[in-house]
Amino acid sequence: MTKATLTVPNISCGHCVSAIENELTEMEGVNSVKADAEDKTVTVQWDAPTTLERIRAALTEINYPART
Repeated sequence: MTKATLTVPNISCGHCVSAIENELTEMEGVNSVKADAEDKTVTVQWDAPTTLERIRAALTEINYPART
């Protein structure tokens, strides 16, 4: 299992948290997602076939791009 915490500056409210958690949870291989509006972070745990690049792409697609 791989884990990463990403900084996502666009998180500002509970709706943002729900949108991110719902979207990423649906990805194959994602085991857990925790978005935090206060810290503006998203912590994700996953297994193959998901990759960090796919997670970043999914966040960008829903208008919550992770800062590099």
